[in-house]
Amino acid sequence: MRVLLLVLLSALLPLPLLAQKHPFTFEDMMRLKRVEEPEPSPDGKWVLFAAVDVDLKVNTKTPHVWIVPLAGGQEREIIADQDADRPRWAPDGKRFAFISTKEGGSQIWVADFDGAIGAVTATHKLTLIATEASGELWSPDGKNILFTSNVYPECDDSVFVREYNCNLGKLDQLKKSQVKAQIFTHLLYRHWNAYKEGKRSHILVMPAPMVDENWDIKEHHFANWLFYHDLTPGDFDAPQFNLGGQDNYAFSPDGQEICYTSNHDPVPAISTNNDLWIVSVNGRQAKNITADNPASDSTPLYSPDGKYIAYRAQKRPGYESDQFRLMLYDRKTGETRDVIGNSLWDWVGAYVWAPDSAKIYYVSSDDEARNKGQNVIWSTTVEPRLVTPPKNLPKGLRPITRIMFGQRITRGYDDDLATSSDGMTLLFTRMSLQRPAEVQKLTIPATIDPYDLPNGEQLTHLNDSLLSQVAMSPLEPFWFAGANGDKVQGFLVKPPNFDPNKKYPVKFLIHGGPEGAWGDDWSYRWNPELFAANGYAVVTINFHGSTGYGQKFIDSINGDWGGAPFEDLMKGLDYAEANYSFIDKDRECALGASYGGYMANWILGHTNRFKCIVTHDGMFNTESAWGTTEELWFNEWEFKGTPYTNRELYRKWSPHLFATNFKTPTLVIHSQLDYRLDVSQGFDLFTTLQRLGVPSKMLYFPDEGHWILKPQNSQLWYKTVNDWVDQWAGK
Repeated sequence: MRVLLLVLLSALLPLPLLAQKHPFTFEDMMRLKRVEEPEPSPDGKWVLFAAVDVDLKVNTKTPHVWIVPLAGGQEREIIADQDADRPRWAPDGKRFAFISTKEGGSQIWVADFDGAIGAVTATHKLTLIATEASGELWSPDGKNILFTSNVYPECDDSVFVREYNCNLGKLDQLKKSQVKAQIFTHLLYRHWNAYKEGKRSHILVMPAPMVDENWDIKEHHFANWLFYHDLTPGDFDAPQFNLGGQDNYAFSPDGQEICYTSNHDPVPAISTNNDLWIVSVNGRQAKNITADNPASDSTPLYSPDGKYIAYRAQKRPGYESDQFRLMLYDRKTGETRDVIGNSLWDWVGAYVWAPDSAKIYYVSSDDEARNKGQNVIWSTTVEPRLVTPPKNLPKGLRPITRIMFGQRITRGYDDDLATSSDGMTLLFTRMSLQRPAEVQKLTIPATIDPYDLPNGEQLTHLNDSLLSQVAMSPLEPFWFAGANGDKVQGFLVKPPNFDPNKKYPVKFLIHGGPEGAWGDDWSYRWNPELFAANGYAVVTINFHGSTGYGQKFIDSINGDWGGAPFEDLMKGLDYAEANYSFIDKDRECALGASYGGYMANWILGHTNRFKCIVTHDGMFNTESAWGTTEELWFNEWEFKGTPYTNRELYRKWSPHLFATNFKTPTLVIHSQLDYRLDVSQGFDLFTTLQRLGVPSKMLYFPDEGHWILKPQNSQLWYKTVNDWVDQWAGK
């Protein structure tokens, strides 16, 4: 209905009014609501989701819970008077749990829900644990609530009161102590953006409150203290750390067991051997069910009928960018098998079971989707079956009946899957380069024509009004012959109000990973539309090592960091200059972060074609970067050993050894809390540039990690970057 109204309005309004869109601004981006994953209600009537509001003035990001009818209609904010994130339904649909910091620290709250009108009638604080609580799940039988907490492993005790007091005492001692020193006895003493401080992530379980329970918080906790259980005791992280996406733990359908991910290797800093473990909710001995795989096993999900545990697995130990395969563990026989097999073109991302346990829906890619920069949803039967292709095949294709493991069912950049209780509706988030994520729904047809895929229906419209006022340009793909003559893809984004008769300077963006990719997706940290908004053409290249083009293409970067990828980047830019006459090849700036920052540093020593460079959190000295990172498995895989066992390869690809060639004006950005690429890498580079007399500037964040997340820090980041590019390559 909203789309129809917009179409009718566009037909009635005069063209000058329709044309009054302004270029995308940072302030526009901060006003957008950041929609999270959908949570359909057990009765199939409602969909919960959290959406984050940014207040640039007070420098906050606050999530709130919203609801929308599954059948379609107006979305409404139903928890607005406090922060509320990660809503998860109780099985009866009369309540849902959520995470809030309203009264200090992250704790679990429960909301009473009136399903007749889709409204919250009351909210109650459920946990009051000193080590805080997050990641809550309601057990399918409604009897328990699981949550995660960072606890001291030496406080493990079968009696929670003693365990709780031990943790509370250690936290209080740490707070009061005038000595802030730490002692390390093993590697991975810090991770991502924080020091471990002797704590481990553990899974705890507690009885779920009864519907008619008295909600006096003190009485509630006194009554429940004795019933908290740490299900994953020991000096291990369980669940394993992740940066988002699906949980690394799940309840069995009967609510009596959980499966979780944990790495018990003696040196976790060099290991990706995350295994799946199962344990009773009564806290008995845990069992490792993937001990035969020395690589990563993660994101378990039980089939609704309880027969299987699905999970994602890799085969090569130590390689975090190995292909993620979709596996099944038979709970009766203990056997495992690959669901999709060698037919899989790309990694399996998010996935979800169909309610009847006959199918699994998952996110992946193929040639057609990648050509458009998309990640699409596929459907696979748990058991292989014979499928006859549709009758209306394109001319020249022969209709055959074959074994079919997977079938593509959407077209878009999709993620965060869920199914309605009746299995008739698939819910997910969809984004594009021109639109952040919104909730989408797809009524699953009995048969799907792969040549006429359904588009689904946008269920939420939180950002439609703002985006209707903003001028943006679509993503334009192109292909060229890259290193080794291989076919390589690039993308172009034109500036708003594009004039083909003008010449435009170029922002040449280089992605991180390095096993990542540019695509038709949204980003708040490196947003191509925002980079293009002030009059630039944006060019990106998915060089050797990028995801989406098969595992062989991904693997090609291993041990070749400055080789084929650099060649791809230069040839891709050459192609863009030759085929887009509006590009001003004399006004180009290269910008990159993480591996993109490394490549910006490599470019600095290997070509003078750019007017300026922006390098964010980039590796400058490969040997010292190895000694200061936390996830050693990454460096030791990519450079095939340590600097002591394979120093030649480290030095071959180290940008610092080419410093005598540095001439291009360079902006260096680094953050104190970045433990993937230590801040010393940025200081080392900036010192080198200054001593060489190369025009340079450094932007240093004492309160950020690998990503710039605080709103005002992000504002300063974009302003500093764009000002630097304007200074050297602008008009």
